[in-house]
Amino acid sequence: MIGAIKDQLSHGVDSLVDAWDWFWFTPRHVDTLAVLRICTGAMLLYSHLVLAMDLSSFLGTEAWINNDAARALHNGTFGESTAAWSYLWSIDSPTFIWIHHLLAIAASAAFMVGFLTRISGPLAWFLQLMILHRLLGSLFGLDQIVTYCAMYLAFTPCGAVFSVDAWLRRRREEAASENSNKDSKAATTEYASWLFPADVPSTVANVATRLLQVHMCVIYLFGGLAKGRGQLWWDGTAFWYAIGNYEYQSIDVTFLSEYPTFFTGLTHITLFWEIFYCALIWPKLTRPITLAIAVAVHGGIALFLGMATFGMMMIAANGIFLSPWIFRRWRGLKPPLQPTGSYATSGVNTSVASAKSSGLSQDEKQRIANLEKAEAAFKKRYVKLKRREAKVEERNERIRATKAKLREKLKDGTLSASDSQLDHLSDDVNDHLQDGGSGIDLNLSDPDLL
Repeated sequence: MIGAIKDQLSHGVDSLVDAWDWFWFTPRHVDTLAVLRICTGAMLLYSHLVLAMDLSSFLGTEAWINNDAARALHNGTFGESTAAWSYLWSIDSPTFIWIHHLLAIAASAAFMVGFLTRISGPLAWFLQLMILHRLLGSLFGLDQIVTYCAMYLAFTPCGAVFSVDAWLRRRREEAASENSNKDSKAATTEYASWLFPADVPSTVANVATRLLQVHMCVIYLFGGLAKGRGQLWWDGTAFWYAIGNYEYQSIDVTFLSEYPTFFTGLTHITLFWEIFYCALIWPKLTRPITLAIAVAVHGGIALFLGMATFGMMMIAANGIFLSPWIFRRWRGLKPPLQPTGSYATSGVNTSVASAKSSGLSQDEKQRIANLEKAEAAFKKRYVKLKRREAKVEERNERIRATKAKLREKLKDGTLSASDSQLDHLSDDVNDHLQDGGSGIDLNLSDPDLL
């Protein structure tokens, strides 16, 4: 009895660890992040261009909120102290402010089109953060959500597709194959491989995706709870007061006041959706409905409440829950074959139901239970093999880059026995073998690795 309990606990802990590992560290394609990069970069560019139309009113000594007031809003002089900091608090020169802003515009444009994304991404995010900390008092939801998205995208290979970087990478690969023989094929430096990332699944892409997904859940949960503290969301009049407010109104739909039940229903559905978004967005069954309501809510804000940019950016941020294979299929790519366990699942579940209803013998029930257990073990093994396959692919990419660099050193006669690149190559191979891999797993027959 005790042994059985220990086995169940051990199996439960192993399943929990595997689920945690799968959720955070399973390599993911970057297509969804690349689409979000385009939207985020475009909104950053738009925001900076709008500021540029009257920059002196926002930054500098003549701004509505000057440098001293901006600093006081953060250091505790006015209100609570924050950890925010910006060097723009100490800059009064209009020339430097304009140079800084033009750099922010250039970085945002480069990030949007995917040019040198590894550099333009972190730069665009950092400059945006400095401007945001300076503009406290002049911000609203758009500035916050676009900065969150830029932060999570900044350190990912989101320029691997739908970008100038992807086009430059393909040009480099074509040039290497045309101008080099088999022994010197793919003569790409390690830095170039990092600067122009390959279109392969990566753990970094998955971690960034999960972080933004969790962040979206936190935003909606606390937004919904804050709404729940007010009376208007409980009595069903919140939507009417929003639409009837001429300060925000972009399209007059006050004629809907003749249908109070409609307003009440929309108000309660929105409150329920926002509070339970964090639970409804994860199951595949409820995710499409949850995202459809998100599009409706934020689309309504964009169309009727005069906040088009905020509404569009929130819709784009919700797109982080879309599978990258939606975009890869659009590119003409096919997903990898899935295990046939799904057929076994339906068959076993049907058999179990039949066993309960048709009175099968105890031996037959036990055989069905064993089949279920074997199927669960098969699925677990499949997930581990897919993670291992992705890790092997990452090692292959590193080995290709290292060997290309070694070939270059062989050509110019600078390779020595103590070269660090030889150590890197040896470490990658040793790590793979220690993980239980083999030379076959490393694909040593690949011409690029020879």
